[in-house]
Amino acid sequence: MEKKQLYEDLLMQLRGLVDGEHHPVSVMANAAALLREMMGERFFWTGFYMVDAEQLVLGPFQGSTACYRIGRGRGVCGTAWQQNQTLVVPDVESFPGHIACSSLSRSEIVVPLHDALGTVRAVLDIDSRELNAFDAVDARYLEQVARVIGAAIY
Repeated sequence: MEKKQLYEDLLMQLRGLVDGEHHPVSVMANAAALLREMMGERFFWTGFYMVDAEQLVLGPFQGSTACYRIGRGRGVCGTAWQQNQTLVVPDVESFPGHIACSSLSRSEIVVPLHDALGTVRAVLDIDSRELNAFDAVDARYLEQVARVIGAAIY
């Protein structure tokens, strides 16, 4: 299936999945599972880090064990939070200050989740075992995923 169609199907399922549910952990847990289920091995690690004061704290995820806490501006997740923008990293080894929670991660995309006021409340973090696994199509659709989740829980 073409990537765009896969994302369209994912968004349709996600909207149905979160309809009427507002608990952050529940929504994030099922969203991480849906992303991993639909994208398969292409997404090595899929999960959320939630803002807690000046750090990100590990939230629901699918994949191997992960870092518990990430400081603001540290690594890809902390930088996406600080800059309030999606970051696509084709090769994590070339990202200054990359935090290697898993040596198997080769590329990464991190998308902020916002509340109604536009404040970053969490980030969606997805890693791949492949270099250059993410592109503008992934960014555009995962930003839509983040908006659906953010609207449900914030």
